[in-house]
Order: sequence, then C-alpha cells, then structure tokens
Amino acid sequence: MPISLFYQKRIMKHTISLFIWTVCILLLPLEFIHAENNPTELLKKLQSLPGITDIKPLESNAYPEKYVLFIEQLLDPKHPEAGSFKQRIILGHIGFDRPTILVTEGYAATYALAPRYQEELSKRLNANLVFVEYRYFDASMPDPCNWDYLTVENSLYDLHHVTTTFKQLYPQKWISTGISKGGQTTMFYRAYFPDDVDFSVPYVAPLNKSLEDGRHEPFIAETVSTAQNREKVKEFQLEVLKRKAELLPMFERYCLNKGYTFRVPITEIYDFNVLEYSFALWQWGTSVTKIPSPKADNQTIFNHFIAICEPDYFSEQSPYPSFNVQAAKELGYYGYDTKPFEKYLTIKSSKNYMYRVMLPADLQHLSFDDTLYKKTVKFLKENDPKMIYIYGGDDPWTASGVTWLEEKENIKVYTLPGGSHRTRIGSFDKKTQEEIMTLINRWLKE
Repeated sequence: MPISLFYQKRIMKHTISLFIWTVCILLLPLEFIHAENNPTELLKKLQSLPGITDIKPLESNAYPEKYVLFIEQLLDPKHPEAGSFKQRIILGHIGFDRPTILVTEGYAATYALAPRYQEELSKRLNANLVFVEYRYFDASMPDPCNWDYLTVENSLYDLHHVTTTFKQLYPQKWISTGISKGGQTTMFYRAYFPDDVDFSVPYVAPLNKSLEDGRHEPFIAETVSTAQNREKVKEFQLEVLKRKAELLPMFERYCLNKGYTFRVPITEIYDFNVLEYSFALWQWGTSVTKIPSPKADNQTIFNHFIAICEPDYFSEQSPYPSFNVQAAKELGYYGYDTKPFEKYLTIKSSKNYMYRVMLPADLQHLSFDDTLYKKTVKFLKENDPKMIYIYGGDDPWTASGVTWLEEKENIKVYTLPGGSHRTRIGSFDKKTQEEIMTLINRWLKE
C-alpha cells in the first residue's frame, strides 16, 4: 500500500530521532561503557536470547539494571515471507526470582526511558519490568511502512513472542498491564493468548463496538459529574461558538504559528475543536472551576479553550497517525453530539469525521471491522480470567468500558467516583487500595 507524503515525512523524522538517540548512546557515562565491557549476569543472558539486538544500558533511579533493546518481530506472523521489523523494549531488572510486569504500551515507549520511570505495579510489587512499545510507533516503525500489517492481532503476536522470549530469564509470575490504548492491548492480549500471563490489570481501557460507538455522547450529556457542572461545560462551548467571529482569527493565527495544516477548512476545525472540548475536559479531570466566566474577555476565553483542546489533534502533524488508522480499522472511537450547537456550527454533520479530518486521502477507504470487539466480548462473557479493571467515573472512555462485567469470581472492575483517565490503583481510598493489592498478592502466591 503506498503511503502519503505526510507519512514519508514522519518516517524521515523517525530516522532523525534514531540518529539523535544513537548520538546520545555514544555520549553515555563511562560507567555504562564499562558495564558493556564487563557484562553482568543479566546482560550476558540478554545477549544470548534469540532475536535480541542493540542492547544499551539506561540510567535508572528505580531498577538496579535497566536496558533498552530491540527484538526482531515478524510483520505478519502468519506469513513470515512478509519480512520483519525491530520492536523497542525497555527492561527494568529487579531479580530473576521476582515477578515480572509486562507493560503492553499502546503508543510509543519514549517516556519509559527516563531514569525516574517506574510502573505502578512494578513499584508496588518490587517486580521486573518488560515494557513493549507498540508496533508502528516511534522506534518500532517498520521501514517501509505498509499499513496492512498494523493490526491488533499482529500486535498481540508481538507480545506473545516477547513473553515467550523473556520467560527464559524470568520464570516467576507474569502480570500484564497497560493504560488507555495500552489497557485495551492488555485486554485483547488476554483474549487471544489467555495463558501467556498469570493475571492482567488494564487501566481505563475502552472496548468500542464501532468507529463512532454511540455511548460516549449520552454519557457526557447525561451522566458525567453533576447536571450543574455539565451545563457549565456546555455554556462555555456555546460561548466559544458565539464568539467565532472574534476568536476564529486568533485560532487561525495560533495554528499558523504552530505550523499546523488540516485536511478541511479551518472554520470546520474550529467547530470540531469546540465539540472535542467537553470530551477532553472530562477525560483529563480538569476542574470546572477553571472554566472562565461567559463574561471574560476574548483572550481569556481563547487561552482556556486552547489549553484544554489543542488543535494539533486534528492536524496533519498529529503525533498519533498510527492510532487513527487502528481506530478506523478495528479499535473504534467516539462521535460528537452536535444538537446543542447546531445553530452556530459551520459543519452540517460530524458523522464520519475521522475519515474526513484525521485520515489522509489514500487511507479513507478503510472500513471498521467489529471482529475484535465481538471476540473480546465473547471471551470475557464465557471465561473468568484473573483480571482487575480500573476506571475513572467521570472519564468519557468509561462509557465504553467493560463495567457490565458482573458476578465473576476472578474478573473485578473498580470505578473511582469522579475519577478521570488518570485513575490508577493509587487514586482510590486506602481501603480499596488494600482490597486490590490483597487480591493481587493472593494471586501471586497461587
């Protein structure tokens, strides 16, 4: 499948970032170079694993040893002749006799390179970390880029290969976990390879049934927070639309200065940004007290609007092109409720906005396949694997979460009242945290 100029530019940027990363490796402190010349037991074992290359030590405040490395993966596990690519992994080592946390990241792994990074369960359990970057993101982008191989099933075979490989080092319990799209990946991985790990902890993981799922809009309009707070959010959106004549030039200048380009007219992007505002505000838990008064000046209104909802989300420079492709193909997404704003909108409808706004012309032929959704629902209904789901009560993604899972002995769902997409085990009250950790520690001993 040919790729657009936009994606060619992204691959070029990816190549430059790899060059910068290589330079940084060359500038590592002398003690790291010494470590490579005098390998530890772990490093020797890593070097002996099949398909593992480019092992580099990382500085860490959390792990005695930490490395970034690559594992060779098949582009299409069912058709090896399609070729392979290198997938980035970050390894944090505590001990060969400790449990291992498998982080099924849904995006890039760059933040896990930081010395201070330590995943929540890894910290709580004093466990090893195997952090897997998702295929087609950052350093794990195949070259050339053929989008046909970017499927959830292929990504799960990636994880299966990683787990099988690293179990040669870490024979104790394995726990898979991920956040948001990474949480989805944790869930899907369990459905496709139920015996690869001992238990799973997906955070804020939606399970969407279509490209515009339909459950998020009524959740935002009728369920999230309080009626008074919901009204305050809607009033702000209406105010931004009413001031379109004054704010649109500011919006256009802002996008121009940022270098953003779009596939549809800027007036339509303005509308979509207004529609996105409520989802973004509730998703990230922004307090409604931060919303300016309807009487505030234009600059104050504009600054808040942009702070909550950055228009790069809709731009051709979006950092998430790979996600958009997956959403359109099989992950699904959400729609917008335009009825309260119809009087002020330039767009006539938001239907199929992802195709028009977020996918380039050469990929607009994609159609949504609900096979993944149906397979996962069937698995969760008919089985009872050890899983703990964590959700935020005010997070719009919870609308398509698996909160309907009830009366299971092993699957547990915890929803934090008022919680956002940032909800973690540590977000709950002490009693609930103890309940969750007691269950996890019991599973570790079984």
